[in-house]
Amino acid sequence: MIRYFRVAGLYFSLDLPEAFPAGEQLHNYNPFEQDGAPEELLFDLVLTSVPPTGEREELYVGHQEKGEPVVNLYRTPEGFLAEFAPSPRFPVCGQLTMSSDFRHGRLFLTPESPAQAFAINNALMLLFAFRSAKKSALEMHASVVMHGGRGFLFLGRSGTGKSTHSQLWLKYIDGTELLNDDNPVLRVVDGCVRVYGTPWSGKTPCYKAQDVPVGAIVRLSQAKENCITRLGTVGAYASVMSSCSGFRPFREITDAQHETLSAIAMGVPCYQLDCLPDEAAARLCQSTVDG
Repeated sequence: MIRYFRVAGLYFSLDLPEAFPAGEQLHNYNPFEQDGAPEELLFDLVLTSVPPTGEREELYVGHQEKGEPVVNLYRTPEGFLAEFAPSPRFPVCGQLTMSSDFRHGRLFLTPESPAQAFAINNALMLLFAFRSAKKSALEMHASVVMHGGRGFLFLGRSGTGKSTHSQLWLKYIDGTELLNDDNPVLRVVDGCVRVYGTPWSGKTPCYKAQDVPVGAIVRLSQAKENCITRLGTVGAYASVMSSCSGFRPFREITDAQHETLSAIAMGVPCYQLDCLPDEAAARLCQSTVDG
């Protein structure tokens, strides 16, 4: 059962066993599903019942804190291998083997694991991040709202209050709509920076196959009073780079992301918002970046 999806204008496929409960576990992909095979696929992913074997060389093994998902990456003779777990307290729930160009993936799900959907989501996100880099796309860790036909991204470390700030816009700024609450995609298309909804939105079920031009990007930091400042090009580049998915040791991916980051830093207003989680912060931000 091969299903095709379109995210940020890019197509990929997912080959599932007929008995897999896709409707129950993968409902977040429904808005992005396409009829028929497209002419060009960014990548394909096949679920397999055969676990990976053979040699592996450690490239990256995360040391995530309690509650943070685990993604470990290895080099193999055929390409690469990634392992996923919901947190360090849980066993590996999926193993993804990838070709050297990340065009083809095979995912082995740990039998009876309650986190199989987690493994599928992370496998698709990883392949998308690596393959889309050369398509002027960045998979972001951000919350994004739409207002006045433009998108506004809120960046920051986990726990900073990105989702909270989006909710403040939704509550106090009329005409605001949530596009994605965790993993939107930025892409430069014909010189315009656009933000796209994706099937991946963290704990908030917001899966919209929509996109809008980016109005501004705002990095949040908790503070005792509200203050917003415009970032220069270098600061904007660093701010966006720290919130995009990628793997720096892969030179071709890094070079492609550098070009996209440079275009974003020079073409989109970027700000630093030191703030409280209150109405005044939302109104200050909106009046500054969306005036």
